[in-house]
Amino acid sequence: MRSSEQPTPPAANDAGAPPVSDSRERVLLCINVALSRKARRLVVMNVREISSFADYFVICSGASDRQVKALCSHLQETLKKLGMRPLGVEGERHGRWILMDYGDVVFHIFLEPLREFYDLERLWMDAPRMAVPDEAERIEELAEGL
Repeated sequence: MRSSEQPTPPAANDAGAPPVSDSRERVLLCINVALSRKARRLVVMNVREISSFADYFVICSGASDRQVKALCSHLQETLKKLGMRPLGVEGERHGRWILMDYGDVVFHIFLEPLREFYDLERLWMDAPRMAVPDEAERIEELAEGL
């Protein structure tokens, strides 16, 4: 860039605000969006120190395949308005286990029996984590270490 040129600011999202660039802000946003649609047993895992592909996993459950799909749809729509688009989404068609890859935040939405079967919390047991109560409406700050 020449000295006379000014850097181009990041593009605004659909809501007119600058895009969310910090992974901690993004994970908080994902949590709050999921809570707004009654996600169950929400757990946030900080995998930054033990993973080369993500900083956070967000894991939650839905009561039915219909709720799992609705959570996915709502997350995609809301986050898109805020300038966040997934790199990929897997499992949307069946609504049993949906994986949404937002780069540094990977969101897993499970039908409860499949969550128990795959037990990602056990597989990533070394990761610091925070469980979010089902009755929580919003989370403003993550626990220390996340």
